[in-house]
Amino acid sequence: MASGWMEPNDCRNLMVLVESVTAPLLIQHPSPVCLEMDIDAHLPIPCDSRRAADLIMALSRQALDAMPDGGDLSIMACQTEHGIELEIADSGSDVQTRERHLPIAAAAVNAELQWQNCPQGGVAVTILFPAQSSSSRLAA
Repeated sequence: MASGWMEPNDCRNLMVLVESVTAPLLIQHPSPVCLEMDIDAHLPIPCDSRRAADLIMALSRQALDAMPDGGDLSIMACQTEHGIELEIADSGSDVQTRERHLPIAAAAVNAELQWQNCPQGGVAVTILFPAQSSSSRLAA
């Protein structure tokens, strides 16, 4: 990670982890991208923070690659009865015209990925992090 940003192990909630991962990517992107985030500050990191950061980084890069001329990136998360859902949506090309790479980090944390076209254009990928017991989270 770039100097000045928090390392994944230092992040105490999902919102700070997402900000720490996406900010350097947005700064490095050649065109302007508007970031909108909607993540409750009390939402925990749903798995090992380094693996979660790797997954968020890989999917954010895919979204930014689909917007070489800039656009909108929206990241939101919510707690459900099945775990935590984190959605990364962009205003790039539709799902049929882009390559979707399944990051190895998704398998490492048993997360499921769902891609779909956004009604206003672009793609949303939803990461479904399964609910974990507190003992398995501590062991990660």
